[in-house]
Amino acid sequence: MTRPPETITATVDDLDRFDTVIDVRSPAEFAEDHVPGAISCPVLDDAERALVGTMYKQESPFAARKVGAALVARNIAKHIETQFMDRPKTWRPLVYCWRGGQRSGAMTIVLRQIGWDARQLDGGYKAFRRVVIAGLEALPVRLDLRVLAGLTGSGKSCLLRALARHGAQVLDLEALAAHRGSLLGNLPDEPQPAQKGFETAVWSAMRSFDPARPVFVESESRRIGVLRVPEVLIGRMREAPCLRLDADTSTRVALLMGEYSHFFTQPAQLAAKLDGLIPLHGHEPVRRWRQQIDARDWPGLVAELLEQHYDPAYSRSIHNHFVHYAQAVPIRITAAGDATFDALAESLVRSIEPAVA
Repeated sequence: MTRPPETITATVDDLDRFDTVIDVRSPAEFAEDHVPGAISCPVLDDAERALVGTMYKQESPFAARKVGAALVARNIAKHIETQFMDRPKTWRPLVYCWRGGQRSGAMTIVLRQIGWDARQLDGGYKAFRRVVIAGLEALPVRLDLRVLAGLTGSGKSCLLRALARHGAQVLDLEALAAHRGSLLGNLPDEPQPAQKGFETAVWSAMRSFDPARPVFVESESRRIGVLRVPEVLIGRMREAPCLRLDADTSTRVALLMGEYSHFFTQPAQLAAKLDGLIPLHGHEPVRRWRQQIDARDWPGLVAELLEQHYDPAYSRSIHNHFVHYAQAVPIRITAAGDATFDALAESLVRSIEPAVA
């Protein structure tokens, strides 16, 4: 009797040892979350997966397996022809599905039969997800966090980006969440990831950091748009030393007009967003802000929103939640523009991380 081809497994700890990580789950599963850097090669697409699942429940497991096997075989062949044909014999792929079962097993067997040293992720995505959840609790405790605080528009995100350019370790939660963390924080044409995808991105960033060096992060609330910052991380952020960015109103207005320029080409969308402030401020202020939108008085609108909405809300929140904010080191922001933030970042790296500078 001929023995079936061998399927050799690997663990989540082995992820970095492979040339390619292949996710064979459906596109919808991949979109919600996936191993960082994985490529999507579904052996069943969303409709095919639904069809096989329905047959399994309504007809019989045997009938579903026959149809599923035919679909899986065709899709594996397509991926070999379109994505893997140019890979050398030394290529080492890691394949995973939901729980390390038949979908990834089928792909792994075929790739090994060709001659590649393919492995199957033991436990699949579920095993990976358990590692992420554990890491979200353990990793923040090891990090030397430094929180960039300051009123809205003081340039916290600009300084984070500049610090990254100068070699500092940066955890840019708003970039990972695809949101600027306020009522107007949605990015144009870039939806936020799913909660699981956001958590995986945060985990991936944290595991790359050297715990002996500081990690700069912005003073976020518990939610960034619709996403929740992991609980242990937000707790560590609120206990960390703070750096306070100070800028006058005109500089903050200039910075915000650059960061939110997309709204000035979509005034109707901006006006609709501001309607969400009626419960907080009443109809009259929102009516005046709408008039400023109609008049295209962008500097006046931004300055009023800062003074009447953002500044009071931020001041209440930062003092209530970040325990070392009162002792924050002040950093004066004198102008908008990359040159200002590059100079500040270089100075910070030199003073806090002399070995890196």
